[in-house]
Amino acid sequence: MLSRIWLGMMLLSVMFGVINHKLLEVVNAVSAYSQTAFTIALGLTGIMTFWLGLMKIAEKSGLMKIIANALYPVLKRLFPELSKNDPALGAIVMNISANMLGLANAATPLGIKAMEALQDKNNNKDVASDAMCMFLAINTSSVQLIPVTAIAFLAAGGAHEPTMVIISSLIATTFSTIAALIAVRFLSKMKRFRLDRYTS
Repeated sequence: MLSRIWLGMMLLSVMFGVINHKLLEVVNAVSAYSQTAFTIALGLTGIMTFWLGLMKIAEKSGLMKIIANALYPVLKRLFPELSKNDPALGAIVMNISANMLGLANAATPLGIKAMEALQDKNNNKDVASDAMCMFLAINTSSVQLIPVTAIAFLAAGGAHEPTMVIISSLIATTFSTIAALIAVRFLSKMKRFRLDRYTS
């Protein structure tokens, strides 16, 4: 889907460049910003490699299990159908941890793994379970403590104080997460959204 959107944007740019007789400016902009994109991507590589490696070490060393145990009282209230040693819970912890560090690239495969595990426990494969909806809401709210990717982008762009974004990110993620949790709890109690409506 994203590929189609990007392709459409590029075609529109070329089309309007031709219509306005500014195709040369479009070509020059593509060349200039391709270089900028490469510079930013190169700057991101180091910091992303560091944090992804750190996450892998935490997983292999058992640190993630410790984190899972620490978060279990909270996660148990959010996902009451999951047991403490459930594989889905481990994947959820890994995903949330990666998101907290702002590592969207690392969080995505972990999120897919968690959804697959939750789908295995879902009795109705055609309808998302409450746990799946809760997990999706938490991901959509973008729980972040350290927005690593945003800091890396700002640093690569030459910002003097790229870490200043941390405070605003904390405020935004707090309110968005609270709103997401309230929305899931509220909608799950409505009859039209109840899972048993589709299983009866």
